[in-house]
Amino acid sequence: MIRITINRTDSGKIHSFTMMGHAEFAEHGEDIVCAGASAVTLGIVNSIEVLTGVAAEADQGESGFLKCVFPENLSVETDEKVQLLLNAMVLSLQEIEKAYGKHIRITFKP
Repeated sequence: MIRITINRTDSGKIHSFTMMGHAEFAEHGEDIVCAGASAVTLGIVNSIEVLTGVAAEADQGESGFLKCVFPENLSVETDEKVQLLLNAMVLSLQEIEKAYGKHIRITFKP
């Protein structure tokens, strides 16, 4: 199962997220759940960097592991853009979870 943890600050902003595991929905290379989750998370991280100039502190490893931490000392305008994109990521992942809940789980931590 893919497990995604979305970490929020006390004010509710997304500060970081971690993704790990494999969906085991289908064979390697044909797993649409893994492909979808990877495309959404990596696409948003890349979009944030290109569109806002904000680079996440990222750690990528084996077994589908990805951890991204975003800077906290951003201007209000930049922070709003980053949060908009991160919330779009969460919405997309939640849609995958609705359709394939046995293979992907999202949790939120304050």
